[in-house]
Amino acid sequence: MRNIWSTIAGTVVVMAIAASPLTARAADDPKTDKQKDQASAEYKAAKKKAEADYKAARERCEKMKGNEKDVCMKEARAARKKAEADAEALRDTKKAKAEAGDEKRKADYRVAREECDQLSGNAKDACIREAKSKYGQK
Repeated sequence: MRNIWSTIAGTVVVMAIAASPLTARAADDPKTDKQKDQASAEYKAAKKKAEADYKAARERCEKMKGNEKDVCMKEARAARKKAEADAEALRDTKKAKAEAGDEKRKADYRVAREECDQLSGNAKDACIREAKSKYGQK
């Protein structure tokens, strides 16, 4: 009789130990379905807002002429890219956050590069070098 109870007790202990990682893993899952749905809704709303803001900025730029218009359009595109990158970062993954940072830097570089176009000669070359250095472009 003692052997049976020892076996049962040992089995219960082994099962409890084996099941503990499963319950710990489930408790550590930071995102519930409700949180995932909310993040998805926030992502979609951020993308829509980025597009609406871009359209409004583009309409403002249409009234301008020359390089001023070009710079304005680059700024509008950069703002949209940054907003879209922020929306992607809402997905809360390391890769999404890293890519968002890269997209923001590229967008800022494009604006700075367009601003350099109003210069000429050595000043333009220096401006481009500075923009490349500042935003980590090659």
